[in-house]
Amino acid sequence: MKQEERPNIAIVDSNTLAVLGLRQILQNVMPIMSIETYGSFAELQANHPEHFVHFFVAMSIVLEHRDFFLEHQRRTIVLTNSTDPNIQLSGFHCLSINQPEKHLIKSLLMLEQHAHAHGKNLPPITDVLNKKILSDREIEVLALIAQGFLNKEIADLLSIGLTTVITHRKNITDKLGMKSVSALTIYAVMHGYVDINKLRD
Repeated sequence: MKQEERPNIAIVDSNTLAVLGLRQILQNVMPIMSIETYGSFAELQANHPEHFVHFFVAMSIVLEHRDFFLEHQRRTIVLTNSTDPNIQLSGFHCLSINQPEKHLIKSLLMLEQHAHAHGKNLPPITDVLNKKILSDREIEVLALIAQGFLNKEIADLLSIGLTTVITHRKNITDKLGMKSVSALTIYAVMHGYVDINKLRD
């Protein structure tokens, strides 16, 4: 039996550094997605755009090829440099890439949950990602890390020693193979261990 193909996302932007950074974050937020990057609209068109479930596209490219993206409005996320809603394109989902990483991750997680509430339209998560690998205490610690609490605050909240928190933290990063707080935050939200609205700004 043929294995179900992973859904495809296209990032279309001439800014290579922005593309690489966004690609890395998207791979963490949506691990079941396959992500392709293109420097121009012509490159996207040459690679069967109908196969993509979402387009993350620089605003300038959307404006130049407005007819195409209006036709695929529900699938298009416009990448902007501003968080001001007054200068974002109406009718499109917009994502400001000019913001701190944790804000960008929160925006992406909210976008993902809004578009795919309860996993709707997404293939099932693989057994490896779905398996519970952390102990209950490690999940508690992870949830607090994701909410932005420091080791000392976590120790106080859980009434455990600071060295115990550090040990739990090391075990969590070893088991998940993730070292950055951003990656841990994404994992915690995607597995339902913490509510997006509880993430500190």
